[in-house]
Amino acid sequence: MLGHDVVGSGPRLVLVHGFTQTARCWGPVADDLARDHELVLVDAPGHGRSATADLSFPDAAAAIGATGGPGTYLGYSMGGRLCLRLALDHPELVSRLVLVGASPGLADATDRAARTTADDALADHLLAIGLDTFLDEWLAQPLFAGLGAEAACRSERLHNTTIGLASSLRRAGTGAQEPLWDRLPELAERAVPVLLVTGADDAKFTVTAERMARAIGPTATTVAIPGAGHTAHLEAPEAFVAAVRRWLADRSGPPGP
Repeated sequence: MLGHDVVGSGPRLVLVHGFTQTARCWGPVADDLARDHELVLVDAPGHGRSATADLSFPDAAAAIGATGGPGTYLGYSMGGRLCLRLALDHPELVSRLVLVGASPGLADATDRAARTTADDALADHLLAIGLDTFLDEWLAQPLFAGLGAEAACRSERLHNTTIGLASSLRRAGTGAQEPLWDRLPELAERAVPVLLVTGADDAKFTVTAERMARAIGPTATTVAIPGAGHTAHLEAPEAFVAAVRRWLADRSGPPGP
């Protein structure tokens, strides 16, 4: 079982963070949702208290399911990719699925090979320069330009290890991930409701979310949070939680099989 926290009571929501974060980086999102949900906040393999969990992408997804149990899964970026794999491999655990700034992977083999090379190089770079400097470089990317200092949760990210994060890059990075585009229709076939959330300013992932929704079919819904970028849930937490709550309320009946 992976490192995790359990807070609140009510219907279960399992939250899985992005790369270099930990289970304790959800900020006001977790505070709000814990008012009327049981939250299982998971440290993904290679991160936080799960730093020594050196797992392949499908095994990492399975470990998250073994930790979180049956419920609604909400994953951001890397965490979203893992939750998607879990929903496809173990549908008995995932009644509803919320993906934030996530993708099903790279369909083109050449693109995957290039990304694998880039992820390996980034892992080597991380090991060479150390965690503190790496986090400075990571958070300075344009992708995170809308993330304020408090929401960036830098002090908590320092609870990670270079070896754990390097393992995550090599084993659960986008290059190592088997593409899931062809499997997306399985979610509608199993009547699994899916909410695809992006920041409206994150053009790349908004296009990806719209494409995913078309591939999934009638159980998919897209929401673009105005004025937010890739980390929409941390840049605009109130709008994000409101969107998630509306979606959950509209799907409060029995989940799909």
